[in-house]
Amino acid sequence: MITIAAIVLVVFLLGVAVITFFVLKRAMKMAVRAAIVALILLIALVGGASLWIFGSSSTTEKKPPATKKK
Repeated sequence: MITIAAIVLVVFLLGVAVITFFVLKRAMKMAVRAAIVALILLIALVGGASLWIFGSSSTTEKKPPATKKK
């Protein structure tokens, strides 16, 4: 489940980076645009990796199913 959340986060922020790049097309110079997009992509990669690594290391043990009395 956490793997899906990590993938969704990375894909979402990748979309945000693409939209940001094209919205800032005429407003800023290429170097500033590239720096902003690189920052968004870095946040996406770090966030996705941390969700994947720390979210999947579950130390809780599953309890056996309760027995039914007849």
